[in-house]
Amino acid sequence: MHVVQVFSVAPTMESEELPTQTSLPLTFFDILWLRSPPTQHILFYQFSNPTPPFFLTLLPKLIHSLSFALGHFFPLAGHLTWPLHSQNPIINYKTGDTVSLTVAESDADFNYLAGSNIWETEKMHHLLPHLTITHEQATLLAFQVTQFPNSGFSIGITSHRAVLDGKTLTSFINSWAYLCRESQAPPCLPPELCPFYERILVKDPNQIGGKFINDWLMQGGSNNRSLMVWDVQSPEHATGGLFQLTGSDIEKLKHFVVSKQRRNNTNLHLSTFVLSLAYAWVCRVRAEEMENKRVMLILTVDCRGYLEPPLPPTYFGNCIGLRLASAEKRDLLGEDGLIVAVEALSEALEAVKKDGVLNGAENWSSWLLDCVGGEADVKTIGVAGSPNFEAYSSDFGWGGPKKVETVSVERTAVFTLSDSNNGEGIEIGFVSKKTTMETFASLFAKGLQS
Repeated sequence: MHVVQVFSVAPTMESEELPTQTSLPLTFFDILWLRSPPTQHILFYQFSNPTPPFFLTLLPKLIHSLSFALGHFFPLAGHLTWPLHSQNPIINYKTGDTVSLTVAESDADFNYLAGSNIWETEKMHHLLPHLTITHEQATLLAFQVTQFPNSGFSIGITSHRAVLDGKTLTSFINSWAYLCRESQAPPCLPPELCPFYERILVKDPNQIGGKFINDWLMQGGSNNRSLMVWDVQSPEHATGGLFQLTGSDIEKLKHFVVSKQRRNNTNLHLSTFVLSLAYAWVCRVRAEEMENKRVMLILTVDCRGYLEPPLPPTYFGNCIGLRLASAEKRDLLGEDGLIVAVEALSEALEAVKKDGVLNGAENWSSWLLDCVGGEADVKTIGVAGSPNFEAYSSDFGWGGPKKVETVSVERTAVFTLSDSNNGEGIEIGFVSKKTTMETFASLFAKGLQS
């Protein structure tokens, strides 16, 4: 790979002036992820025929529209800091702050990277930028646009996990794509993409944020205000996999569960999300040689609409709650494994309705720690993303992405869920050993056939 140039892109607004300086305190939803490694995504776009002139046409439009998108999401150009006078870390933005955008060329096989269902994750690393993170401050967002001559290009995105969740990140990407595609003057966003910054509406009557702050302060010392994130290493020879379930596949799973359920359970959730995740859960337990006795999934719940007062869908930042779904490994491996998985997921989602999204929130930080090294008897698997984010809707004017890959899940045992590139069904991804991934792929395909 050859780095062509590194740009520093500043936020721009034509219709109004940006503030010269502003700060946003982290809420307890943000503080939960303070030490989590950055999230890394790659969007692959295939060139149309004939191939447009990349450096003369595509790249200038991408940079120009990125500047205007940052104008609407200007805090992302700032830094995360933890001043001594502040109880919580803050996002601090001032005039002159910029976001790094690296432009590169690669002679790697675009069709392999953008088309394979199974791939070596190491081959994705050169397509991703890095954040600058020290003990005192951290950048929040970085981009890399890589051209594959006569084939396509990729957009690598690295974002700080404590600053924005998947919904906010997807909203930013879609805003950037909208401004690039529409080329309006002045560059305005539709209401459904305009970020909402009023953090005073995020209430914390039970002082959950203080508990999370104390957890981080006591980790690695008695008053550790460091902003360094966990150094979670990727496993050797890590292999990524991306698997699709069509609408027809979902109907098959639904019919099977309804016909085989062990009791008349009216609280079963038979949504696309539950059925897809349950099927992937069972296939993975069967593919991996787990010595654990129990397997837990950490589900993420978008809390925006559940809070009091409710937050708008465009709220900027993290607003994700956690919920556990748990099952015995032997039950998942049994003949009724899919039913067991659906029941466990349904029970977890019913608890959200019954108890509220914040019930048990004081335990969230310990659940995350379990993902990177918990009890020996329990295997903990995280779940990230949602098909509702519509990751494949990010059309910059040259068509939607051929593939959207979340590379950062290689560090932890996380499932990713998204919509699919053909507009139908759902995509499920995770990273494991090559042999495990091949076994999973075989089980995944054969299970649907039978």
